[in-house]
Order: sequence, then structure tokens, then C-alpha cells
Amino acid sequence: MKAGVLALQGAFREHGEVLDALGVDTVEVRTPEALSGLDAIVLPGGESTTMQRLLETSGLRAPLADAIAGGLAVLGTCAGAIVLAREVRDGRPDQVPLGVIDLVARRNAYGRQRDSFEADLTIAGLPGGPFPGVFIRAPAIEEVGDAVEVLAEHNGRPVLAREARVWVTTFHPELARDLRLHERFLQEVA
Repeated sequence: MKAGVLALQGAFREHGEVLDALGVDTVEVRTPEALSGLDAIVLPGGESTTMQRLLETSGLRAPLADAIAGGLAVLGTCAGAIVLAREVRDGRPDQVPLGVIDLVARRNAYGRQRDSFEADLTIAGLPGGPFPGVFIRAPAIEEVGDAVEVLAEHNGRPVLAREARVWVTTFHPELARDLRLHERFLQEVA
């Protein structure tokens, strides 16, 4: 398997380390050409408005959207989930998400940096007990479409969801020191 990590901004290094630990051929994606031959891509956490601007200036926005529409599997974490959403609330007026998963995300819904927290999450179908969710200036998933499957919740809010080959989390699985979520994503989309 060959997976890319969008390496424009955010926690791309940490995702790359998880993928490497799983034995995946990992590529840092900074140009449209780097999308060639990928089986999956990870859009990391970071700052969603900056990430979206960098997608435009790097020329990656349209090729990435086309690749996902063509079946490229994608895991978006935290800011990555915002970038993939159908709609973003509390974003900048010029913030236009890719719209590849039918959900509405609210930026920084859990508060500021000092409001970051960790919580044990029960993820549907994930063996081995609770998964350590790391929430840092996390977005919230406020609405999901009929085709979206919610795989985990925290306090009644979806925090992990998927629609076909598009997966999103509002937490940072790459910081959990637990490979299970990345491994499951890769197994299910392979």
C-alpha cells in the first residue's frame, strides 16, 4: 500500500510516523504530482483556513478533490475533517471546504487551546478496548447526511465518521500512540 500525507501544514510528520510503523510506503504530498499512484491520503490536523489557502496556492485543491471523487481513500483528522466537510461553521467567509463527505463541521467547537483534552472513545468495530482520543482545539461534527456512518461519539457528538472511502475524526489519532485507527482505515479501504 502507498499512502500520502498532505504535508503543507499541521501534524503531517506524526501521521507519517504512524504509517511508517504500519509498514506503509508513505509519501509527503506537497504537489499535484505526488498524488500519483496513491491508494490513500491523510489530511492532518493543523489550522484549517491556512491549510485551505495552501491547497489553493500549491495547485493541489482541484487535483486532490478529483482524486477523492475518483475513489482515493482519505482520512481527515481535526482540521483535515473541516477541509473535507460539506459545510463549515465559524470559518472565514472565503473558507470553502472540499465537500467530499456529507457533514457539517464547526471550527474550534470545544474551545481554545487551553480547553484541549483527552477522552477514551469506544469505536464501533475496533477491537482492543477504548481508543485514546486527543482533542486539540477540536471541531465538532454538527450534522451528518444519511450516507454518513458515525463510528464514535463523545458526549453525544460524533467524533469519528465515514462515508464510503472518506473518513474523518475531530480528534488526533496520530498523537495517541495507538496504531489501531490508522490500521483499520487502511484495511477497510485497501
